[in-house]
Amino acid sequence: MKTSNSFSISFWLKKTAKKKNGQIPIYARIRFEGILADISVHRSTIEECWCPISGKIDHRAKGAQEINKYLDDIHAKLLECHRQLHSEGVPITSQAIKQRYLGKDKQFITLDDIFRYHRTHETSRLEKSTVKNYSATEKYLKRFTKKKFRTIDVNLPIIDYTFILEFEDYLRKCPPICKSQPLNNNGIMKHMERFKKLLGIAHKFGCIPQNPFNFYKMKFEEYDSDFLEEDELIRLASVKISENGIKLVRDVFLFACYTGLSYIEVKLLKQKDIVKGIDGEQWINVRRKKTKTPVRVPLLFQAKQILDKYSDYPNIINEHSLLPVYSNQKSNKHLKSIAKLGRINKHLTFHVARHTFATTITLMNNVPLETVSKLLGHTKLSTTQRYARVVEKKISKDMGRLKDLLNQKGQNSSVQNSDGFTPLRVVK
Repeated sequence: MKTSNSFSISFWLKKTAKKKNGQIPIYARIRFEGILADISVHRSTIEECWCPISGKIDHRAKGAQEINKYLDDIHAKLLECHRQLHSEGVPITSQAIKQRYLGKDKQFITLDDIFRYHRTHETSRLEKSTVKNYSATEKYLKRFTKKKFRTIDVNLPIIDYTFILEFEDYLRKCPPICKSQPLNNNGIMKHMERFKKLLGIAHKFGCIPQNPFNFYKMKFEEYDSDFLEEDELIRLASVKISENGIKLVRDVFLFACYTGLSYIEVKLLKQKDIVKGIDGEQWINVRRKKTKTPVRVPLLFQAKQILDKYSDYPNIINEHSLLPVYSNQKSNKHLKSIAKLGRINKHLTFHVARHTFATTITLMNNVPLETVSKLLGHTKLSTTQRYARVVEKKISKDMGRLKDLLNQKGQNSSVQNSDGFTPLRVVK
């Protein structure tokens, strides 16, 4: 069974571990450059049935065929372990081959190992809301594996392209963890994105030969978030609210509508972030929490009014935060109540404020798309285009100006055709 001058695999009986019934354990021996490593194969036989020359059980013995085939399989797996280590450029020793065969050279063996590593080493760099999302993905995966394999954990080699497709199909049909938040297509794709990242970690550590997501394509659907129109903004600002907590959420939301800041950026906004701009006026100067992109936004009058309203709030205890901001979940809950009070028939969430800034506050007031992109802190113009939709009112205003221009040109022109139509003059 020798494979080279420096590497060989053989099987032998460990007679020092002979059992009372005469059975002797069979061991595999790896020899690499004169160094030995032994592995129990969890099979045994009596000495009379063992052939030390072939390293197998005599074919005439009872059960010989089954055990010999099992030994052949182990021999093939050990050869494959040697091949893997060689192809990976890893230093080869008899112990390294043994550890690879036993799976102990890999940091992760099961799916749960990946989640454990992610919780220990990755979550410190993530926002709390993102960590919560990974927990949801883990719950769905464990539900899926329990249904399919009757266990909440599986070995990584089981996870292949078919596993991924079946998990996606499961997400589309299973009851949601939170009944109030059913899984839509984009929500399912976010779970698949997180699953892909986890398997990517396993691949980087050499625990799987390749990420099965290499063959999988995410299928996100285009989604247009709601935004408030000018009359709705006025209605929201003027609606009478008796409860102070809900009133506070309304004010913070309106501040976001007039600055374009996201929830976390409003929450982290400090006195030091208000600076004097190039025009001598007050500007907001921050970095986007998500991308670390610098953002400079002129402090509009409406936003400044809200800051003045809460001017007594910043202090050393709250690290000089400019506004008292509730949790995103609580804010969104109050925004639903505010929408009812303001007779706004839209799904109001804090993120709607950012879309409102992009459309109603800037684009509808003829701020160029490139400028809007800078104000939102986007690195790509295509990202801004998803926020700043050219709405019908904008089209109507633009076409109205075009009509006025054409009418003016028509009145100034003395050239008319027989039908009384005044054509445009082509300027060369």
